[in-house]
Amino acid sequence: MEKEPISLKRRLYRKLCRLFGKRMPDRLYLKLLYQVRMGKPLHLDPPEDFNEKLHWLKLYDRNPAYSKMADKYEVRSFVKEKLGEEYLIPLLGVWDDVDEIDFNALPDQFVLKCTHDSASVCICKDKKTFDRRAVSDRLRQAMGRNYFYAAREFPYRDITPRILAETYMVDESGTELKDYKVYTFHGEPYLIQVDFDRFENHRRNLYTTDWQFIDETIEYPKDPTVQIPRPQRLSEMLECAKKLAEGTRSLRTDFYSINGKIYFGEITFYQEAGFAHFEHQAYAKKLGEMIRLQD
Repeated sequence: MEKEPISLKRRLYRKLCRLFGKRMPDRLYLKLLYQVRMGKPLHLDPPEDFNEKLHWLKLYDRNPAYSKMADKYEVRSFVKEKLGEEYLIPLLGVWDDVDEIDFNALPDQFVLKCTHDSASVCICKDKKTFDRRAVSDRLRQAMGRNYFYAAREFPYRDITPRILAETYMVDESGTELKDYKVYTFHGEPYLIQVDFDRFENHRRNLYTTDWQFIDETIEYPKDPTVQIPRPQRLSEMLECAKKLAEGTRSLRTDFYSINGKIYFGEITFYQEAGFAHFEHQAYAKKLGEMIRLQD
């Protein structure tokens, strides 16, 4: 499924949002943004499909604890408490400012990311070819943004921007880390999304919790010709997701499977910020039915 090119209307809307978006009430902003990005009205009274219910949760389920769960540094203590430290990728450092990073002290391979967004990951596979200046500029730009305002994702609003470095790791492919993203509804695992070839030809396959392929597409194209093996210790991964999702209506918890071990990736409250394009609307409605707003 190819993404549509950015239209003149959408570019104009983005410009208006940059100028006036922070002053718009959240509900009005999301209704306007949804119309532009999805090409249809956002129904909130009541919401029905998956995207609409995620937007309802953005507006009306604002538990302050969610900020810690979405913070890529603070979540580490949450995971340690719920699961144990052995599920965490080793931490190499955390800084409040880009200029504090001592690149010389980092190993030859590492991963840098901001704690408060979802698009600032910088991977170093070889320090000899690593462009420190470009990476520093990218991180510095990200540090100056409050990620909440782009799509009104409440958990990001109060996160303190920081930069952390983690150990660079690959899975059995030897070249990448496949992302195993477990969707939970009211604390129960329901669906597993696997993202692969993310930096070259991003594809996304969906599986049931007993590892049956689901012939559906969410945002990125599926590839049924790619046989992704059932991860080792799948039941353990699902149990971890269940523990982390306790007390939430809808949550996506990301994991990696490396050399027979499960590692935690991150927590996301709103898949694609509530703007996921589905191949079939019936499936978007099916996922929406899993979220009970009255609970």
